[in-house]
Amino acid sequence: MEASEEVTMVNKGDDGKSGIRYYTTIEELSRAINAGLSLQDRRMSEEEAMEAAEHIINFFGYNDRVIDNMLEPEDRDSFYTMEDIGILQTEREETTLFDGREWRIHYWILNINKIMELANMQVDYKKKITNDEYKIYDEIPDDYWKVVE
Repeated sequence: MEASEEVTMVNKGDDGKSGIRYYTTIEELSRAINAGLSLQDRRMSEEEAMEAAEHIINFFGYNDRVIDNMLEPEDRDSFYTMEDIGILQTEREETTLFDGREWRIHYWILNINKIMELANMQVDYKKKITNDEYKIYDEIPDDYWKVVE
């Protein structure tokens, strides 16, 4: 038998503040990464989530967007993971060059609303025992089993 984890997400609620916020803290981003991955049945330690948050924030600095072609392939892979959980979004801008060719510029944008939403969710892990993976043996006829004497 193998134990799996059931993840329940509960929104902690509004902190009473209203208005739009255009920034996030590294702690919020770290909590959002952890919560977002938990929704996909993936886990990351708090230290790993903080390292991932620092890695991402280092690209953005005080901006809310980063141009895609400054990323290395490994960095782009982590950005795609963050896009999967909603923390990052992509945007594309097209412009016409002097010689008539179209030029596309791709951006990565921090999704502050989603980061705040995920950061304010409480993750509750519950152990759940499942036998589903062993049911395959129930389908094998008894005469296929060899008895060792």
